[in-house]
Amino acid sequence: MDPNNKPKQLNSPVVTKIMKYAGKAHVWAYRRSGGKIGANWRVGAGFKKPVPTLLLEHIGRKSGKRLVSPLVYIHDGDDVIVVASQGGRDTDPQWYRNLVANPEAHIEIGSERRPVRAVTATPEQRARLWPKLVEAYADFDTYQSWADREIPVIILAPR
Repeated sequence: MDPNNKPKQLNSPVVTKIMKYAGKAHVWAYRRSGGKIGANWRVGAGFKKPVPTLLLEHIGRKSGKRLVSPLVYIHDGDDVIVVASQGGRDTDPQWYRNLVANPEAHIEIGSERRPVRAVTATPEQRARLWPKLVEAYADFDTYQSWADREIPVIILAPR
């Protein structure tokens, strides 16, 4: 992957707004359809190989409000694994910062809602999980090449 191919506008405030409103629309459609609409990410590498999508319900670390973010995921045993890639942007997504502050969360997969506890993967866990994540969604490698940070991998363990 060539970090020089990073889209010039990736870190712009306009992209932030687009991601915010696209996420809200995704959550709305997912919940209204019981997960039938929006259950698979079909953008980028997901166009040819759709990736399952869940809703992560978390608490805002500053606002205290309940927030919801649609995320692609994989299973690792009983755990669910998500990635704080934010499309390769240079900053961690707000939902990740919220989980660091308050790791108790809920996920929705389809119409099933369950409680989870979020933990950032250790370097060893990340090294084991990253190839599985890239196998599920090849764009994660591209995002990592663009980001000026190591993209966190988050383990959502049942509680």
